[in-house]
Amino acid sequence: MKKAGSLVIAIAVMMCLGFGVAWGADIELAKKSTIEDILKRGELRVGFEAGYMPFEMTDKKGNFVGFDVDMAKEMAKAMGVKFVPINTAWDGIIPSLITGKFDIIMSGMTVTQERNLKINFADPYIIMGQTILLNKKHEGAVKSYKDLNDPKFIVTSKLGTTGEQAVKRHIPKCTYKSFETETEAFLEVANGKADAYVYDQANCVVLMAQQGEGKVVFLDKPFTYEPLAWAVRKGDPDFLNWLDNFLRQMKNDGRYERIYNKWIKSVEWYKNVK
Repeated sequence: MKKAGSLVIAIAVMMCLGFGVAWGADIELAKKSTIEDILKRGELRVGFEAGYMPFEMTDKKGNFVGFDVDMAKEMAKAMGVKFVPINTAWDGIIPSLITGKFDIIMSGMTVTQERNLKINFADPYIIMGQTILLNKKHEGAVKSYKDLNDPKFIVTSKLGTTGEQAVKRHIPKCTYKSFETETEAFLEVANGKADAYVYDQANCVVLMAQQGEGKVVFLDKPFTYEPLAWAVRKGDPDFLNWLDNFLRQMKNDGRYERIYNKWIKSVEWYKNVK
């Protein structure tokens, strides 16, 4: 009986010691989080490549603007630090994050399994995928890609793209016409020779801004899945946790909707960019 009691005590002590070691390890991990560096530095350094409209670009005054830029500014504000934009060439953006040249990538980056082997992604902040620019004569009658699945509708896209694949996979009964360029495929719809143009959401936003207003209707809800997310270095659960909670707050207090409407739903921004 005494031996059994001693054994129970020994196990309890070992468990307490193990808990203490784990607790100590968690504290050390937290101290190494990028969050701590940001707060100590008083700056949130954000890596992106300007030129991906409407997510990050340069306005006529030389300022960085766009969907991601506005989100980054809100993020820095929530942290109580200064927003520091760092424009970086796309082919070097992941290595630059890994080597600590900035704290986070906010650059319209699609989540892929290959990238995820090198870096971690927060929860997606927007789903891009394929969207539709619809000839204005169908406004109200055609509400989604499903309504176009009929031979009477002529649908266009660019040859050899995910837009073309989406049409063939999701709208197989339509009359499909492919074009060598996005602009040609879009103008076919804008000029009334076709009914709908299918392509990446970002491209549709830009075409709408450039020459589509008044001619086409933007069905902006993607019908394929291409998630964009913020990227951080591996081994930083504290930063990921903060980012996911920040995004959740943004989406529930109206700020996200305001930014989305400004850059995705509206075309007013285009007159102010280069």
